Amino acid sequence: MKPTPKNTPSSAQPPAQGFLETEDFDELDAILDELRTRYDETPQWEFCEGFMAAVICSRRPMEANEYLPVLLAVPAEGEAPDPEGGSFAGDAQRERFLTLWNRRWNEVATALDAEVDSLEDDNCYHPEVMDIRGAVADMPAEERSAFKGEDLPAFAQVWALGFMFAVESWPDEWMAPRDKDAAKWLDGALQAVVAMTEDDSAAPEVSPLSEDGAPSTSIARLNAFGEAIWAVYDLRELWKTLGPKVETVRVEATPGRNDLCYCGSGKKYKKCHGAG
Repeated sequence: MKPTPKNTPSSAQPPAQGFLETEDFDELDAILDELRTRYDETPQWEFCEGFMAAVICSRRPMEANEYLPVLLAVPAEGEAPDPEGGSFAGDAQRERFLTLWNRRWNEVATALDAEVDSLEDDNCYHPEVMDIRGAVADMPAEERSAFKGEDLPAFAQVWALGFMFAVESWPDEWMAPRDKDAAKWLDGALQAVVAMTEDDSAAPEVSPLSEDGAPSTSIARLNAFGEAIWAVYDLRELWKTLGPKVETVRVEATPGRNDLCYCGSGKKYKKCHGAG
């Protein structure tokens, strides 16, 4: 189903101006590389990009203090670092990362709230993904040989893994709604993203990011990527339509006035806690 998103405010992040340029993504990569010196499980930006898209699409707004510890294993602001987890080098690095993060967040949220009819639309969400297999294929033979036998990720696979990591980290927020049509919509959209977490085992036919690059991706994979982008739009629209979950309020049954009091005194309720 192609969504018709509404142009409504969506971000739990503070407003930030300006599109990220190549050097901004390079700076994000450098910060993540530096974090990785203290915590080797710090993800690459492409994983963060997918994670971000899922958090933006989540059923309820989340603040950075909730999701950054999940993504980067860093402490929430004001908390002591975990010796076995990640950590920023200091307040300045954390602030710089969040400045760039929030700018990208607002770009993604704006794109997902725009009315677009084509993936070629400049206003459409375009994930920041890499074509690792294509980059290796374009290397000189002697450099390419260093990657022989390595299991390189398929196009947009890391992005999809980041998206699903966020989904799996907050399962209550991604539970199927009671409405059957909405539940079917949710399942279909998630399956489109899950399909991108799988390998592209077909023969490479095209270069997804360059017209004259070495073939690295099957056409089926490229089509599946397009379906995954529309799926993200579907998920954004679905949760915006349904709104945050409403918690069920459970009211304890009040004893009858002639029943024994719940406190265990042995008296009737009307003579004990029900008196007055």
